[in-house]
Order: sequence, then structure tokens, then C-alpha cells
Amino acid sequence: MLTAMFLAALILITVHSQETEETITYTQCTDGYEWDPVRQRCKDIDECEIVPDACKGGMKCVNHYGGYLCLPRTAQIIVNEREEAAAESTSGRNNVIRRTPADPQRAPPNPTHQIQCAAGYEQSDHNVCQDIDECATGTHTCRADQVCVNLRGSFTCQCPPGYQKRGEQCVDIDECTLPPYCHHRCVNTPGSYYCQCNAGFQLASNNHTCVDINECDANNPCAQQCYNILGSFICQCNPGFELSSDRINCEDTDECRTSSYICQYQCVNEPGKFSCVCPEGYQVVGGRTCQDINECETTNECREDEICWNYHGGFRCYPRNPCQEPYVLTSENRCVCPVSNTICRELPYSVVYKYMSIRSDRTVPSDIFQIQATTIYPNTINTFRIKSGNENGEFYLRQTSAVSAMLVLVKSLSGPREHIVDLEMLTVNSLNYRTSSVLRLTIIVGPYAF
Repeated sequence: MLTAMFLAALILITVHSQETEETITYTQCTDGYEWDPVRQRCKDIDECEIVPDACKGGMKCVNHYGGYLCLPRTAQIIVNEREEAAAESTSGRNNVIRRTPADPQRAPPNPTHQIQCAAGYEQSDHNVCQDIDECATGTHTCRADQVCVNLRGSFTCQCPPGYQKRGEQCVDIDECTLPPYCHHRCVNTPGSYYCQCNAGFQLASNNHTCVDINECDANNPCAQQCYNILGSFICQCNPGFELSSDRINCEDTDECRTSSYICQYQCVNEPGKFSCVCPEGYQVVGGRTCQDINECETTNECREDEICWNYHGGFRCYPRNPCQEPYVLTSENRCVCPVSNTICRELPYSVVYKYMSIRSDRTVPSDIFQIQATTIYPNTINTFRIKSGNENGEFYLRQTSAVSAMLVLVKSLSGPREHIVDLEMLTVNSLNYRTSSVLRLTIIVGPYAF
């Protein structure tokens, strides 16, 4: 329950005197105030002391300017001393103010009066109560790890930012245990924290978010090709190179060591690539295969009385007329012994010269040459045999018909070498007519298996 609050009102009665400079004012105090002859002003009446049983129902009586208040006993009351002093100064009853020509507006001071200030306040030079800043004067009781905050009539001790009170002490707040401040990792520090990013990321301008680092643009660490991925990067190498153990540098791939069949003859490793080479007498075809060069068509170095015979890896020059006495040349590469010559009776009637070439280390058994009668006589029998040149048993002659036979290679031959094999065909009839023909086969074995 609140009572009405009354402020003092002044009723002025002014008396002017011609014989003096003074002006005397008589003042009557309003309700709730009474005249204080000592202090020469109106003072508040304390109704809580003079009014019997002023507040009912367990309320407490609080004196107020010109009246009183009935408040709950738990209510807290703050009195503004400045307003109280101002109110009292306006309620004077017989206040005489002397005005002099030097300062007619200024009232004379009252040095004999001392006001009483509440705790936390002090009297100022103007005789009013003003707040004491305990934080500035050092009269506070805050700990060294606390911050003093001044209040009206008092002060409070607070913890600095990043700390919280636990009892009377300030303890660090671990921001890293609170809802996530950091995108990746949080590092707590006394009174604060900071964020860290995983490898491959960096802090954004807000110092909380982590953004990917494009290592390929920022500082390309790869020796050759760089590909950025989220939080990292990968390196790749150009064809012919492979990543080294550090996954950054590139090492030349020795293709020649990966397979012994990459080139038909020889592999030459080069930085980032390889090349195939062929031996003399061959040329590279398709980058890896060796093909025989036909020197008889490109650089024929044989004389006019010689014929050029190309073989795998080279060539040979043979006489155009291979006939020896008593044989005479009847056609190209065919020599005949004349019947008129008695010496020819014991010799084969004809010798035919043939040339062939085979690759080194050819698989066996292998059919390599066929011999066949060019003239067929009725009522005759033809037989075939190897007359010479098979001392080591490399060949076998298999008769395939009455007029032909096949020369079979039964032992592998390695080159370069030359074999001269005489293949003989014997012809007989019922009248005991007997004749023979020889095919002199020159077999040139090349130096390589290609």
C-alpha cells in the first residue's frame, strides 16, 4: 500500500526595507514537512515514527519525502541522496538570501552543515553525496585474476572474458567442449581458443571454417602432373615415367626391363620412352619388328658376271656360270655334261644349281625344299638320295611320289653358315638304262631367328 507523496511548496511573503539592502522572506512548509530553525529550512516529517501503526498487514513503513510508503518487508530500497537534498532545500520556511552587487545570483555557502552519505558514497565539494569508484581508488576486494566493475554505491568482481566463476576463483572456459566453434579442430588456450585445420585445408577469413587448399595452383609439388582433390592432391607422370616412392617425383620407366619380348631384337631405353633397333641387314617395321633388307634390290654390290642372292640378314654373290669342266651351261643355273665326252659316262648327266635361305634355329622337323623330275620317261623308276653335304645328319630326303621328294631339316641349324647339299635323282628302266641328275642346293642360314 502506497501513501500519497507530498512535496514542499513555498508561500513567499516579501518585505522590502528602504533603509537596508536585505530582503526578508517568510516561508510556510507544506504538509509532510516542518520548519527546522537550526538549518533554516523545511525538513521532512518521519511519519513512520510519529504515526501509530502506520502500515497494516505485515507491511513495513518507509519514510519518504513529504510522506511515507508501505512496502513488503522483502522490498529493497535505494535512496537518491541528491534528490533528497534538493527536496529539502526547496522546502525552507524562513530562508533569507543576501544578494550583493558583485554576485546577486549566488547564495552564501553554509560551511557549518555536514551531510551524511550512505555506504559507497562520499560528500563532494558541492555538499552532495557522490558515488565512490572503488575500482579506480583501489579499495575493492577483487582477486588478482578478477576484473572490478564499479556500481552505484558499490562494486562487483567479474571474471575476464573466457573465464567463469567457480566459487571465489575464475577458471578457464574450455570453448572446445561447447557447441562446435571450429570446422575441424579446436585448441583451447587460457581465456580463449583457436581453430586448426586438417592437412590440405586452411582457415577462412572467419578463423573458424576450413577451406580446401589447391596445392596444384598454390605451390605445385608434383614433378610432372598434379591433380587437386579435397584436402590433398595426387601426382601423375607422363607416359614412359612412373611415380617414385615419395609419390611426387617421376622416374623413367625402363620398358626394356619389363619384358624381354618388347622388341624383336634389341630394346634401347630412353627418358620417357624406348626404341627398338635391328641388326645389320634388317630394318625396324612397326616400331618393334625387324624385317630383312633385300640388299640385292637396294644396294647390289655384285659384279656383272655374278648374281646376287639375298638371305635373312645379308646377301651373297654367286657366279652366273657355275659350270665346271666338263659341264657346259645350257640354261640359267643348269649345267650338262655332253654325251660325246667319254668322261661324262661316269658323271651325272646334269647339275642344277639352286639357292635358298632359312632363319637361324628353325624348329625341326621342317620341310624346306622339294625336288622333282622335270622330264618323265615311260617305264622308268626314279629314286632320290642325298649324295653329299649331310655328313652330320642335319637333313633327311623323303620321297613323296614317283617323280618328287622332300628335303626335311631334322636338326636345328644356327647361322650364319652355308650348307651345300647335293640331291641326286637316279632313273632306271627295264632295259637297265641308268642315268642321274644332281640338284646342288646351297642353303644359307641367317644369323638370327627372324
